[in-house]
Amino acid sequence: MPKHDKKYTFFYLKSCDTCLKILKQLPQKKLNLVNIKEYPLKAEQLEYLHSFSHSYESLFNFRAQKLKLLTAQEKPVGEEDFKKYLLEDYTYLKRPVIVVEDKIFIGNSPQNIEQLKIELLANE
Repeated sequence: MPKHDKKYTFFYLKSCDTCLKILKQLPQKKLNLVNIKEYPLKAEQLEYLHSFSHSYESLFNFRAQKLKLLTAQEKPVGEEDFKKYLLEDYTYLKRPVIVVEDKIFIGNSPQNIEQLKIELLANE
């Protein structure tokens, strides 16, 4: 597992072009990179992310290919289900997830990335 400074952590998938594009736009000297395929989320890390997001559902990737393979009865319907799937397979984590100080940025929307850049600049 890479050095994990919780203050500046970038959870991503190394094969995700969008994640890599976003990463190139950010000052990397502060960010601890966690490739979730190589280092899947542990329960402690998920709880840490949940402490900021206050929702497992907000961390969940509803576009995951594996989700499409589940039957209606298997699909997550509540927080405990989302938590279970997030710990089960790295593809269920929405990407990227970035923690800066006491804020969390989930997903790749342009507004989210702009806010992230502002936050990183403010903490330089």
